[in-house]
Parts: sequence; structure tokens; C-alpha cells
Amino acid sequence: MKRLHVHIAVDDLPRAVKFYSTLFAAAPSVEKADYAKWMLDDPRVNLAISARGAKPGIEHLGIQAETGKELDEIYSRLKDADAPVLEEGATVCCYAQSEKSWVNDPAGVPWEVFRTVGESAVYGGGPEAADGRLATITGSLTLPETGGAVRCAPSPATDAPAASGCCG
Repeated sequence: MKRLHVHIAVDDLPRAVKFYSTLFAAAPSVEKADYAKWMLDDPRVNLAISARGAKPGIEHLGIQAETGKELDEIYSRLKDADAPVLEEGATVCCYAQSEKSWVNDPAGVPWEVFRTVGESAVYGGGPEAADGRLATITGSLTLPETGGAVRCAPSPATDAPAASGCCG
């Protein structure tokens, strides 16, 4: 069963952890000095927060697949959505090993589609946009601009999607 993913940039991680732990009546399933994540079943959501220098607010949304078959199904729908898709493939992100792709909705909201396959001792990364948003790289697909902090998105210098908008 798929799970909604929401990643929120915060400026005071301990305060945010306390708030969300109280709101969901649950401690984070992952907690690091700069990151926390709740894998909730009610509501079924993967909520992540991080204090890594981005402007506070919603950083991106996503869909987390539990199986390779679910991920393939979502990837197929992304290709039918007529928007450039960036297939990042196997990567380390948010203290996890994942396979993922990125797409922007028509309003420019970045969506991450991924499947977690293991844990990681490091956050992972690519450059963080200074304002927490993603910058246009080709077509309507947006990727992070170079900045001081690290986020879990591909590097625009090396990971541009194919001009056709399909990841081939």
C-alpha cells in the first residue's frame, strides 16, 4: 500500500519534533540532529522534517511505494502525466537508500516518487535551493539550485532529464 510523503523544512528542529510528536501521539521513527521522520499508519503518511538551511515550509510532497510493482505503476502514470520526469534511480536520501524520480505538478510543486530499500548513516544529497524551492532546469521540471545546505534531490549540473520529457 502506498503512503503519502510530506517533507517540511523547519528552523527549530527540537520544537518541531515536540509539536509533531504531540500531534501524532508518536515519537519519530528516525531522529537525527538535522532530521526526523514519522512513518504513521493513521493517517498513512511519511512525514519528514529537516533543519538544513532551507526556508521553513513545505519542501516537497511525494508518494512512497512499498514494492517494486507499486513503484513501476506510479512511474508509468508519471510518464502519462505529460511532464518532464527526472529518474534519479538508486540514491541515498534522508538517511535511507531509495530508488526515486522527481516531477513537478502544473503549479510547480515538486513531487518525489520513491521506494525505500534500506537505511543509511548519511543524509545523502544534492544542492539545496536557498529558499527551499526548486529552480527550472529544462521544460517545467525543476531541480535544486546550488546553495549551502544539502537536500535529497539530484544535481542540476549532471542529472537533467531527456529533452523528450521521458526518462527513457
